[in-house]
Amino acid sequence: MHRTRPRTLAVVSAGALAAALAGCSTPAASSPGVTDDTIVVGTHTPLTGPAAAGYSSISKAVAAYFAYLNDQGGIHGRDIEYVVKDDGYNPATTQTVVRELVQEDQVFAVLNGLGTPTHGSVLDYLNENEVPDLFPASGALLWDDPEAYPWTFAYNVDYTTEAKALAQYALDEGGDDAVFCVLGQDDDYGTDFVAGLETVLGADGLAVAETYAVSDQDVTAQIGAMQAAGCTHNFLATVNGFTARAVGTAAKMSYPAQWLASSSGGDYPTLVGYLGADVAPVLLEGFVSANYLPFSPDSEWVALFQQVNEEYNDGEPFTGNTVYGMSVAYTFAQALAAAGENPTRESLVEALESGDVTGNGLMPLAFSADSHRSFDGVGITVVADGVQDYVGTAYTTDSGDGAVEPYDGEAPAPEGGGVPAT
Repeated sequence: MHRTRPRTLAVVSAGALAAALAGCSTPAASSPGVTDDTIVVGTHTPLTGPAAAGYSSISKAVAAYFAYLNDQGGIHGRDIEYVVKDDGYNPATTQTVVRELVQEDQVFAVLNGLGTPTHGSVLDYLNENEVPDLFPASGALLWDDPEAYPWTFAYNVDYTTEAKALAQYALDEGGDDAVFCVLGQDDDYGTDFVAGLETVLGADGLAVAETYAVSDQDVTAQIGAMQAAGCTHNFLATVNGFTARAVGTAAKMSYPAQWLASSSGGDYPTLVGYLGADVAPVLLEGFVSANYLPFSPDSEWVALFQQVNEEYNDGEPFTGNTVYGMSVAYTFAQALAAAGENPTRESLVEALESGDVTGNGLMPLAFSADSHRSFDGVGITVVADGVQDYVGTAYTTDSGDGAVEPYDGEAPAPEGGGVPAT
């Protein structure tokens, strides 16, 4: 199907003019946010509010990688300046701060805006203003619609794909006598996840499907319903705080079950922070989660990111959020390198759609002109003796009713000290 190509903005921004009057470098290209020396990008994320504890560390990890990258010479000789705006996980605030990023800070792109309801509230605005909208921190299917949203590219594996892989893993591991249930967030996160489970398990494959609201911290009724239904395998479309709450509540009710979580709520170090170092290894032994990024202890990427974290991240704990944030930053840097010596917003989109941007996941990114979906699948991790690591093979599938297949390809390896070649 034909679609209109994104157009490059060909105006000199007020922010760039102000920078020139202040004696800064003059713009090197027609896109806002680009000077001879710098590329300015921005994000919205919850630094305060109910979601901050689980996710505020992501933007710190992004900033740390960019600081490392800038010390290596940046991309095409330009440093990346990263503007972080707190939205408190409130869509109304998100709209305000994103307009500030675009109109006042004159960002080249918005990178990794966090949350389905929050980022969804600015999706139309960013595309109408032809601002590259890269890698929202959410697995919603909204981000893969190049016809309607040509400037938006996903990064998280979508929730439907994750759910299909987790369901297939549960069946492969001997689910003949299992009673499958799910606890999901009461929004697109939960809806998309349940759709994936039902694709693999069947329309009647879930004995119980419970939901929770982020505003209500008590999940006792939901866990009680799962226990009463005899659920043996509980899938979780939860953020980390509610994953911990679900597992902890079940423990208080003396209710053992197998837990299988989305990557959005399955980071072991983060869950230890919620549950406590004394009880977490016991409660989370055998805990299963999907993931698509490298965090095995022997990974070259993990070794690199640990080094960056130690030198540039002010002693922040090294968690899955650290790997995630630095992976996002690396992928943006790789796209920027591919966009050319004098990048424009349009050349950035073209670079992503070219297929040359591989990222650093378990499998290469799958962007094209017809698909802005990131990765085609996930690996499966299991916690054993306090260590979360991948087991078996990764799975690939689509976000529809396609089959779930094992993946036997290779993962991209770090080159040049984790600095994309230019």
